[in-house]
Amino acid sequence: MEVQNEKCVMVIDEELPLGLIANTAGIIGITLGRHRPETVGPDVLDKSGRAHLGVIEFPVPILRAGKEKLRAIRARLYEPEFSALLTVDFSDVAQSCKNYEEYIEKSAAVEEDELHYFGIGICGAKKLVNRLTGDLPLLR
Repeated sequence: MEVQNEKCVMVIDEELPLGLIANTAGIIGITLGRHRPETVGPDVLDKSGRAHLGVIEFPVPILRAGKEKLRAIRARLYEPEFSALLTVDFSDVAQSCKNYEEYIEKSAAVEEDELHYFGIGICGAKKLVNRLTGDLPLLR
């Protein structure tokens, strides 16, 4: 993997309260890291000799979008053109569950078009990621 040709972004529903925004970003980040461990650099030492765990080697902008735009991006990510991108979505179904077994059960009972996406993490070829998200503003 060539880091200079990779890009990761998170697109989060701009209408969520701050706590859910933070929760969504954290969950998406953990999942992206699990599936792309090679993007995390080695541990580093500070001048005092204390160790700090490695972090991702490139920025991960957090972008904002409305519910409909978020849904449109998620729909496009199912298209063959974008199949090579790593996609992590986090929805109202996932957020409402108390454990993973409940998430599995609830997900199996709901149609995709009924999900309310809180956020999507996208990682892969910079050109493809930009094609989907290049017009989105930063979440501030």
